[in-house]
Amino acid sequence: MSDLKLLYQDDYLVAVHKPSGLLVHRSWLDKAETQFAMQMTRDRVGKHVFPVHRLDRPTSGILLFALDSLTARQLSLAFAQHQVSKEYLAVVRGWTPSAHYIDYPLKEELDPIADRFCDPDKPAQPAQTWLQTLAKVELPFAVSPRHPSSRYSLVRLRPHTGRKHQLRRHLAHLSHPIVGDTTHGDGRHNKFFREQFDSHRLLLLHHSLTFHHPHLQVPLQIRTELDAELQTVLTHMGLF
Repeated sequence: MSDLKLLYQDDYLVAVHKPSGLLVHRSWLDKAETQFAMQMTRDRVGKHVFPVHRLDRPTSGILLFALDSLTARQLSLAFAQHQVSKEYLAVVRGWTPSAHYIDYPLKEELDPIADRFCDPDKPAQPAQTWLQTLAKVELPFAVSPRHPSSRYSLVRLRPHTGRKHQLRRHLAHLSHPIVGDTTHGDGRHNKFFREQFDSHRLLLLHHSLTFHHPHLQVPLQIRTELDAELQTVLTHMGLF
């Protein structure tokens, strides 16, 4: 696992590039883990940091922290009120449409321990994602016994809501699961990428984050580059 890369810092907030596989903070889900993005960022900048949004463990890319509790509350509210524009890049199975608006409500995914007091009958919540296809490729490998070759797409995703695992679940709903998704994806294609490209991760990158700075009162866009592993996979696939 690579170290955190510092993307942006001022007197109020800091943004880093989180590698795939790194937890944001300590969790009972993996009590044996010793490295966390929150503590690593704190050590990097020399002061306490406050998380303001989620980034799943297998997802890489931009992770934003506040440097004080007031800024944390302001940014958390901006995320909750959909005032932050997020953009992701993903490799998915199949050839996706050139552009598509996914409007598919999602029931909350409950953990049997952490969410044991939550209502399992809570109705599905609205969830919307904008998809744009950036590139397509057909590889001469019969991953599925029904097809002599295998098709993949590189897509840009802009979630308009922030439901748990929204992008992974929306792409699975379209029958275009994200490669490397062990929960909602296709095991045959995940296995193919491990064996053919030595790729053992979810091919999902939080690429761009745009919001209004709560103190400087200016628009701020933070962007990151492709992970080295993701770039290597795309190059071998002919998508980069």
